[in-house]
Amino acid sequence: MTTRVYVPRDSAARSVGADEVAARIEDVAAARGHPVEVIRNGSRGMLWLEPFVEVETPAGRVGYGPVHADDVDTLIAGGMLEGRPLPLSHGLVDQIPWLVRQQRISFARVGVIDPLDLDEYRRLGGLVGLERALAKPRDEVVADVLASGLRGRGGAGFPAGIKWRTVLEADSDVKYVCCNADEGDSGTYADRMLMEGDPFTLLEGMAIAGTAVGSTRGLIYVRSEYPDAIRTLRTAVDIARVDGWLGDAVLGSGRAFDIRVVEGAGSYVCGEETAMLESLEGKRGMVRPKPPIPALHGLFGKPTLVHNVLTLSAVPAILADGAAAYQALGVDRSRGTQVFQLAGNVAQGGIVELGFGVSLRELVEDYGGGTRTGRPLRAVQVGGPLGAYLPDADLDVSMDYEALAAVGGMLGHGGVVIFDDTVDMAAQARFAMEFCAVESCGKCTPCRIGSTRGVEVIDRITAGIDRQTNLELLEELCETMTDGSLCAMGGLTPLPVRSALEHFPEDFTRPLDEQQERR
Repeated sequence: MTTRVYVPRDSAARSVGADEVAARIEDVAAARGHPVEVIRNGSRGMLWLEPFVEVETPAGRVGYGPVHADDVDTLIAGGMLEGRPLPLSHGLVDQIPWLVRQQRISFARVGVIDPLDLDEYRRLGGLVGLERALAKPRDEVVADVLASGLRGRGGAGFPAGIKWRTVLEADSDVKYVCCNADEGDSGTYADRMLMEGDPFTLLEGMAIAGTAVGSTRGLIYVRSEYPDAIRTLRTAVDIARVDGWLGDAVLGSGRAFDIRVVEGAGSYVCGEETAMLESLEGKRGMVRPKPPIPALHGLFGKPTLVHNVLTLSAVPAILADGAAAYQALGVDRSRGTQVFQLAGNVAQGGIVELGFGVSLRELVEDYGGGTRTGRPLRAVQVGGPLGAYLPDADLDVSMDYEALAAVGGMLGHGGVVIFDDTVDMAAQARFAMEFCAVESCGKCTPCRIGSTRGVEVIDRITAGIDRQTNLELLEELCETMTDGSLCAMGGLTPLPVRSALEHFPEDFTRPLDEQQERR
């Protein structure tokens, strides 16, 4: 009897030896006369356990990890292929508390199936949302998305349904759906994991969006640093075309929609929707002024629906299970689930999908297990490199758009980066300004020049040069960047700087010798 063994093909797992583990399992099993079928699934998101190997048994899939190639001989000799309890065993995967307590919707199939097995995708509920969307008038599909409360899983959290309605009602012979997968925030990797681990969910979400708003053309703009995701998506698109749910008649409906995968140009600012559109048009990725908004005047001047990966990946479940089921998750104006990504100095980094409203403390301490070093936690940055640094006193904040804004933070793409008590927050504030100076598209002066001056002013402060005057100058500079920048690149850079000054002022005024010791 052939035993099915699952070894992730996710980039994170491969980077720590998953390919070697898969090959070794096949070799050792063959030598022992035990036939196996090695299936390359996505990652479950428990990154501290990668490579995480799962063995199918009559009782369910049993997990082992982290497994390295040198462990395979001993594990198979000890009965891993029978699911026996061993030192690296974590028992039945479906009973691992870290996973059981989550509410996985977008990531429901990630780590469970072969990402390119369309039959498995269908077996676990795939394409139900698209089928139901095609059976409805377009305006009813848009109404469902609006009623669900789905908001863009980016910086602004704009209601998705309003964008859909605007594009639907726009008068144009050509419309586009663009997925921005230029995931560049530090500590974020959910887009990559979903594209590599369950690409059909993203394609289905785009197909629903396109057929609903009257678009026939979709583009996925993927950052160039994600070659595995690009290859997986392109293969998935080919499979979907052959199966008939992309192309001239989506599932025989008479509505046309097709998708092209485009490799990004390597610019952080292309995470901003209008800069991405410029890049897709073959231009340098620079921010456009708004209005006009992309929903009316987007790619090549045509109405364009722009969302990121996590927004579109939530759509199939909304259409399959109904808007009310999605609306029932979350709190206040933040409905549904958010895919949080734990990174930095954290014991258990990985993907946590939960309804909005979980506290930051629960994410950091319960799911993350505290700091990897075991030292006291000092700061948590939420929302990428332009997010605020929150101290321990703010960790009980609810993880939703409005609650985070109330404490001076933002949710962004759901990245949560953890720092222990050795961090120098003045250095982190400087990094924010330096990051902006390097990544700015250069179109507006507050961002292009302000960030460079910001680095210089922080250097003078930490060097002890006329500190009070330079602290006042830094605040004025932050105000100018916030109010005068064309987009969020320059407008949000002051957020981490101001939060570091507010919560950790002592780091800006330490004696020089103490600064050197901390760095």
